Amino acid sequence: MFVSTAVLEVVGLHKAYGATPVLRGIDLRVREGELVCVIGPSGSGKSTMLRCCNRLEEPSAGQIVVEGHDITRADANLNRIRQRIGMVFQQFNLYPHLDALGNVMLALRLVQGHSKDEARRRALAALERVGLADKAASRPGELSGGQQQRVGIARAIALEPGVMLFDEPTSALDPELVGSVLTVMRELREAGMSMLVVTHEMAFARAAADRVVFMDGGVVLEEGTPAQVFEAPVHERTRAFVSRHHHARS
Repeated sequence: MFVSTAVLEVVGLHKAYGATPVLRGIDLRVREGELVCVIGPSGSGKSTMLRCCNRLEEPSAGQIVVEGHDITRADANLNRIRQRIGMVFQQFNLYPHLDALGNVMLALRLVQGHSKDEARRRALAALERVGLADKAASRPGELSGGQQQRVGIARAIALEPGVMLFDEPTSALDPELVGSVLTVMRELREAGMSMLVVTHEMAFARAAADRVVFMDGGVVLEEGTPAQVFEAPVHERTRAFVSRHHHARS
């Protein structure tokens, strides 16, 4: 079970806003090349947990270890850390005045200091991987939501991160555009990318995940293979959640 190394390890993670606890001790691990889906009701702390993983949110207690480095230490180099952790949000956060290529090149230039030619080469390769090489010169306003999100994914993978975090990457998309984004995520997984995905797309979690984590009330209530969590959940709250979403859009 523990042959492959964990690229991301969350240990005893707590997060409170003032007196309000949001995360109450999360333990979670993503192994190399694994796609882990986190599901659960709204307000269960899923996004907060994900944002702690690259320190967009500061944990109140606990450890986050990325590729063997404890990134919650006081002397952790956040710039270096964030190059190793790709993040894709609900909102695409693209620069409207730059074309798709420019959006992907920007991080390569600013964050990793590549020359213009090298940044262009890497950015085009990343756009190719998400099926958008032909849209390199299009601005975000000329792209569909699904295409914009795929540019967001290209921007993250261009930095060659060790692990990718996805926070409800399809929730802002029209239903007919969801598939193209999920297909790209599946292909990344097949190419060996380690991924932690917060999602409400149950069919995707069931079909694509190596492991599914069910969170509720700031804790991990259940974790296992998709078959275990969806077909034979142990916890009654998992059972209720899964049956309620069984007939939802997949």
